Amino acid sequence: MYLYQKIITLPQGLAQLLGSSLKTRSSEGWSEGASNDSESNGSLKNSDAPTAGGATGGDGEEERCPICLDSFKNKKQLKCKHDFCEECLQQAQKCNGPICPLCKDVFGVMEGNQPSGKMMSKTCLTPLPGFSDCGHILISYSIPDGIQTVNEKHPNPGRPYYGTIRNAYLPDNNEGREVLKLLTKAFDQKLIFTVGSSRTTGMDDTVTWNDIHHKTSQSGGPHFGYPDPNYLGRVKEELKAKGIK
Repeated sequence: MYLYQKIITLPQGLAQLLGSSLKTRSSEGWSEGASNDSESNGSLKNSDAPTAGGATGGDGEEERCPICLDSFKNKKQLKCKHDFCEECLQQAQKCNGPICPLCKDVFGVMEGNQPSGKMMSKTCLTPLPGFSDCGHILISYSIPDGIQTVNEKHPNPGRPYYGTIRNAYLPDNNEGREVLKLLTKAFDQKLIFTVGSSRTTGMDDTVTWNDIHHKTSQSGGPHFGYPDPNYLGRVKEELKAKGIK
C-alpha cells in the first residue's frame, strides 16, 4: 500500500512503468498480499460504523442491551454500572451465576453443586518447603457417595456419584490462615468440588475439584506442592473471581 501511494505521486510515465512491474509481480504470486491489503482497507473503512452491544449508545443513538442487542426492557443496572434487560440478566444468571456478563464482577452469592460433605483442618509443626519459619495447616475434605439430584443442580439427576477424600496443605502463617477462612467460606457455598468427569481417571459421575486449586502434596514443586511462593496470591484471586473475599 505504501509503494502504491508513492507510485501515484510520480510522473505519469514512471508511474506506468512501475505499475506494470507491480502487475507482473502480482501474476507471479504477489496477489495474495494485495488481496489482504484490500481486505484490511475494507476493515478500516468499516471500523467507523457504529457497533452494537454497548450498554449505552453515542450521541443520538438509542441505548441497547449488550445481551439481546435490542432496546432495554425493564433495565437493570449492576453495581459495576453495566445495564441489561431484566429478563436477559436472569437468563445469564441461570447459566453462569451472579456474574456480570461484561466485566465478570460478582454481584451476588455464588453457590455451586458440590454434594454434602465435611471439611476439617488442623495445625502441624513441620514446615512446608519455602515456609521454614512456620508449621503447616492440613485440610481434610470428605464427601461420601450419593445420588445426584435436580435441586443440587447435578448433571445427571437420579444417577449415583462417587465421593472423594482429599487432603490439602497451607502454611500456618497469617496469609495461610486467611486462605483457610476463604476456603471454608467457599466450601460452605458448595464451590470447592463439583460432580463431573475426573481428569485423572476419566471416570464419569464422580466428585472432582472445581477450579479452586489446592496443594495436595507438601513437596514436589509448583504443580501440586511446595515450594511455590506465588500460590497463596493465586488462590485468593481464584476465590475472588467466585465472590469469595
